[in-house]
Amino acid sequence: MSAEVAPPLPRDAAPDEVVVGVRDLAMHFPIREGVLQRVSSHVRAVDGVTFDIGRGETVGLVGESGCGKTTLGRCISGLLAPTAGGIYFDMSRTGVERLDSLLGIPPEARTQDESQELAAITTRHRIDAMSAADRRTYRRNCQVVFQDAFASLNPRHLVVDIVGRPLRIHGEASGSALIERVVDLLEQVGLGRQHLYRYPHQFSGGQRQRISIARALALSPTFIVLDEPTSALDVSVQAQILNLLHRLQQEHGLTYLFVSHDLNVVRHMSDRIIVMYLGRICEVGSANDLFEHPRHPYTEALVAANPGLEKGRATIRLRGAIPDPSRPPQGCRFHTRCPVVTERCGWAVDDALRFLEEQGPALEGLADVQRRSPFDADLVFGTGDEAETVAADLSSERTSRAMRASLVELRADGKVVRVRFERVEEVELEEIGPGHATACILHTGGSEGPTGS
Repeated sequence: MSAEVAPPLPRDAAPDEVVVGVRDLAMHFPIREGVLQRVSSHVRAVDGVTFDIGRGETVGLVGESGCGKTTLGRCISGLLAPTAGGIYFDMSRTGVERLDSLLGIPPEARTQDESQELAAITTRHRIDAMSAADRRTYRRNCQVVFQDAFASLNPRHLVVDIVGRPLRIHGEASGSALIERVVDLLEQVGLGRQHLYRYPHQFSGGQRQRISIARALALSPTFIVLDEPTSALDVSVQAQILNLLHRLQQEHGLTYLFVSHDLNVVRHMSDRIIVMYLGRICEVGSANDLFEHPRHPYTEALVAANPGLEKGRATIRLRGAIPDPSRPPQGCRFHTRCPVVTERCGWAVDDALRFLEEQGPALEGLADVQRRSPFDADLVFGTGDEAETVAADLSSERTSRAMRASLVELRADGKVVRVRFERVEEVELEEIGPGHATACILHTGGSEGPTGS
């Protein structure tokens, strides 16, 4: 960015208070087919995500389109009910550690006291299990600034009604007192009394975003989800909005979850950065760690694609398209596009089928796929010649060397091709340094080194 953006405040240690704690969160959207609209599968938009956001902290959330960033933000803000997992609000660091300890005990192994303690924590802090009074407190303390300010503002309402509505709903002010509160909020974001009785279409994009921020500040929240708040704005206006957000955070002690595609913006704004790929976190760490010492090939590819970086950095080019989120790859979800993939990254039957689809006519004779597991299946063809051809294709030099190395069994028996890969568990985040974790086996001791592609 050409305009100067103020950096975040330095942070020496993790905050003692956890404003938001996300635990094993999943959000799966059903795919319906046929006349009866029966559920055939699910899009796994968010699939087992865990992290904390400390008080006064700015956490950046980055990744390609479709990785689940916005869905995660909507779940945290209460706009979507998650499929599984929980979002916990306003806990101490000690309380979070106790929660993790209780969640780590299998339900059948918990004592009655442990079950009651977990139930008490859930009722008090998990947003989908709170009492009505606690839920109301959460709603006023968690606000959202959306990407499209024009779409998020009612075009039929005046600014005084848009910004003042939260105050009326929560009984904070009315009459002339409400108008003065709205004026004060507008002045905080660089607008004024002269803007009270105008409609959203009478403002520029940057001004509309300022109105959205004023509305988010109306109830003095502790936490704001910023869903790409500057992506639709010009560079100079972006810098103004970012500096405004930074100043408001200092003045009000705000906590931000900053969702963005723009790595330069995230680097300037964030204390910590979370990198998502296909519904899961692949790396998390400080802004300096992720930009200077990335430890996941996907993070390296994102950083290398940033045009604002200095020259001389190695360029990593991703190959292929993002896999279908309803059938994500096994093991490491990035392995189908990874330039340093190994045989232990999670090759499965679907990977073999994707390779055969790329060969054109190779799968034309496929009649059935009989799966025993994601790693073990029989491919049934119309003729024995077709089966022999496919087996030869899978063992040829055209396939990935890493995929061939992971094959445990590959043989043609009549019209059937038996394909079996080495079984690999889902790659989990593992801490590799203070506050720095990655889900790549090349850096967590899960592999001796790259095999290449």
